[in-house]
Parts: sequence; structure tokens; C-alpha cells
Amino acid sequence: MRTAVAFILALSLCGFAHSQEMPKEYSDAATYLGRKGDYKASVFRIGIPRSDLHVRVQDISLPTAFGFAGWIAMTKGSGGHDVVMGDLPLLESEVNPVMSALLDNGFEVSALHNHFFYIDPPLYFMHIHGHGTAMDIAHRLKPALDLIGKNAPMNSERVLGGPQGVVAGALDTGALDKVVGATGDKMGDVYKYTIGRSDLHLTDMGAVINARMGLNTWAAFFGGDSDAVVAGDVAMLAGEVNGVQKALRTHVIEIVAIHQHMIGTKPQIIFLHYWGRGKAADLASGFKAALNVLGKKPGRGMGY
Repeated sequence: MRTAVAFILALSLCGFAHSQEMPKEYSDAATYLGRKGDYKASVFRIGIPRSDLHVRVQDISLPTAFGFAGWIAMTKGSGGHDVVMGDLPLLESEVNPVMSALLDNGFEVSALHNHFFYIDPPLYFMHIHGHGTAMDIAHRLKPALDLIGKNAPMNSERVLGGPQGVVAGALDTGALDKVVGATGDKMGDVYKYTIGRSDLHLTDMGAVINARMGLNTWAAFFGGDSDAVVAGDVAMLAGEVNGVQKALRTHVIEIVAIHQHMIGTKPQIIFLHYWGRGKAADLASGFKAALNVLGKKPGRGMGY
């Protein structure tokens, strides 16, 4: 019981990372890339928001912070080199040019997949991995990043699946916090939880792969208490996958993708993306039910 309580407490606290003084090599890399970054939990991170796009899911217009922003993160590994990971949101026409630019400059593309159904324009998310000094990474990344967002498409007239229409109102974020057992971050009209896996210890070239490097579970809420939408991602061990699926489906939340983001990690981490619409408290209960699966020892037939 004590172990479970400690794990839940760790979940609720891991979203809080205090800013640190940014090393000059990272501020120089941000300047070279022409993007803003921050430095927390020993990780330098820049955002790749797709604010150039007007994104609809089930004909609901959604803000960029809901799930249409990517990121690049660096942290110190052994031998004075950094480990870099990232997630880039791309239009169909951008996928292969960006992939070639990454591969030609020595990066690994570790995943390519969807995060949403019913989305217009279609977006795909490309995960990357690499090593080098901060400025070396920045120089090699820039050709790929420069290809993103140059030709934003007009939305199509296609009919998107599922219940449609706008969501309106305001979220009682305090009530959501009580259900989830953690405190989220307000990002404009979006309320987002980002929860790490402090029970797992992943490293790459001596670098700790923490929540800011992509080892996290998140949920973004938008709308009002009586009509809201949620989307997010769950970071799971193999033995947790079916339990998380059942928890979400029991709460009528749709599973939209199951895949890896990282290659060769020990243990293997599997990620699951989901989408739901309904009362905000019901959606939060579904997210909490999925969280409750994480960190428990697997039952018979669910070995890692």
C-alpha cells in the first residue's frame, strides 16, 4: 500500500520542474535555430508549434496547445555529448522531405504515426533520436526544421467522423485536479496534465530519459464541464497495455494509436494515443483509470 501511495505521489509531482539557469551552449543553439527554449530538470527543450495550421477534429476547431505542437529536447550524456529526442508534427507533404533531411544529417527516425482520427488537415508525428554537441545538433537539425510550415494547406470540405460541432464553456480545473490527483497547466483555453514515469529508469549514453525527454503520459482538456474533449498519450510497459486499453474503453474513450516512440530502450516503452468527448469529469475519470494501471506489477500472462 505504501509503495502504491508513493508512486501516485510521484506521479502527481513529476509535472513540476523548476527552471534552471540555461547553459550558454543551449541558448546559442536556440538562437541559431531561431526558436525559444527553456531549461528544466537538466533538459533543454524547444517547442515546434503548428500555429500555422487551423486544425479540426470531428469538425471542432482546436487550439495548437491541444496537441498540435512538437518539441526537441537535449540532455547531457557521457563523453560531453548530448542526447537529443523529439516529436515533429507534419503534414503529409512534409513527411518524406523532413525524414530525408534528418537521415541525411545523421539522425535516427524512430517512429512515424498518427495521434488523431477525424482530423483535418491530416497530421503525422515523427520521433527523432541522435547524439552530438548542442551546436552540432542544432546545425544538423535546422535543414529539417526549416521545411516545416512553409505551405499551410486550406482545410478540406470533407465530413469528419463521429459527433460534430463546437464545444463551449469553461472548465472547472480544480474539480479535474481532484479527479486526476494531480495539478495541470493552463495553456490558453487548454488544460493539460503531463505526468512522468518516475518508477522507471531509462538512460541513453548515460543521459537520464525523463518526462521532459518524452517519457511521460499526458492529457489535454478543452471545452466546458458539460461538453469537453480530451486527447493524450500514455507511456506504458508491455504488461500495462491491455489494462490501459480496458480502462479507457470502459469510459468510452477512443484508442487511436498504439506504437513505440523510442527504439531499443530497456525496458521497452509503448505509447497509446486516445481521444474522447463528453462531460469533463467523466473524461478525467477515464484518464485517472488509465493512470491507476501504471506502476503495478503485471498479473499472470502479462510479463514484461
